[in-house]
Amino acid sequence: MSGMTDQIPSLAQDLHPMVRRVLAPNPSAFTYTGTQTYLVGRGEVAVIDPGPLLDAHVEAILAATAGERITSILCTHTHRDHSPAAAALAGASGATIVGCAPLALDDDGPRADAAFDTTYAPDRVMADGDRVTGPGWTLEAVATPGHTSNHLCFALPEARALFTGDHVMGWSTTVISPPDGDMAAYMASLDRLMGRDDAVYYPAHGEPVTKPQRFVRGLMGHRKQREGQIVRLLGQADRAIPEMVEAMYVGIDRGLHGAAGRSVLAHLLDLERQGRVSRTGETWRLAA
Repeated sequence: MSGMTDQIPSLAQDLHPMVRRVLAPNPSAFTYTGTQTYLVGRGEVAVIDPGPLLDAHVEAILAATAGERITSILCTHTHRDHSPAAAALAGASGATIVGCAPLALDDDGPRADAAFDTTYAPDRVMADGDRVTGPGWTLEAVATPGHTSNHLCFALPEARALFTGDHVMGWSTTVISPPDGDMAAYMASLDRLMGRDDAVYYPAHGEPVTKPQRFVRGLMGHRKQREGQIVRLLGQADRAIPEMVEAMYVGIDRGLHGAAGRSVLAHLLDLERQGRVSRTGETWRLAA
């Protein structure tokens, strides 16, 4: 992963001759410095993850592309820090909204900023392998369910780059929050990325990842480590999720324990499907 680069919200920053980013002013414990909107191409531009519905951010995207034409607005998934600005940006630019399928579920998780966007209405849903093109650039959808069931990454082959949304982030591991978040799907999607030859990832949060295969291998190892912790803890005693979080996430901000608990639940549901654990009410145990 590259070193940190100072970012100023609303100010476009060049990352590659075909890639710019604009940071939304929505920093939090879950979004890091904020959601990063990417501008792909020159003259005719695609916008990836237009971000939260903040007037200042929409205006910043329009200012960054002044004198150019936004042709497509692509969304990796429909959490509220990623897709809500799509309609306002399309209205101001005349661009087409494409990308992930609509998905809006009740969200009982700990992240109000990441609840699903009920306003998202794409003009076209992209399936795995579908493409959007412009002068000198191609964006190809890569289906990566796990964080959400509708999550897409977008490959830019001209730069050997992959826009990874929240599937791979440059600063933290991804929260997998059931019922829509699925650990087995997430791990399979990471494994799929291992088979690609991307040279750089551009995540929606955090800095570019410049050794992507090694980074993904580390993420997969981390998840296996968490699974092993859960199995060892249940080998000692039957436990509820809050007890496991206390033991597994020593030293992290307690305000993040709710999100950590969602990922622990995702691991447990995966282990339950494998027949390795069972539960009674809120108590989990190793399967007999």
